[in-house]
Amino acid sequence: MKKVILITTLVSFAFASNSVEVLFDSKCSICHSKIQPTDMNKVIAPAIMGVMRHIKMEFKGDKEKAVDFMADFILNPTKEKSICKPKKLEKFGLMPSQKGIVTLQEAKDISSYLYDNFPPAGFRGMGQRGR
Repeated sequence: MKKVILITTLVSFAFASNSVEVLFDSKCSICHSKIQPTDMNKVIAPAIMGVMRHIKMEFKGDKEKAVDFMADFILNPTKEKSICKPKKLEKFGLMPSQKGIVTLQEAKDISSYLYDNFPPAGFRGMGQRGR
């Protein structure tokens, strides 16, 4: 019986993680790529690995605060709250509110998934490769 419960829990966790990734892919990746772009002329928003690098630097390992910030920013973005560098805001503009596109719970789920999975190990940001 314990094995059945363990297997069910693991399968549920894997499905939940995968479903949040599907949610990100369907709602967010149209603007935020999960891979480092090769053609910067086609980029309309920063890649998620760079966004998450800055989030993690800002919140210094406090996942709960980072997730709360991201969920709020997804639904209520302002220049004052942005942690993007001014040149990124100048280049891409402020992210539009995703109210009506994602719910608060979806924003929290997506933010948690992103925090746990990005940036990839060894990522250093644009212009910092090989340092």
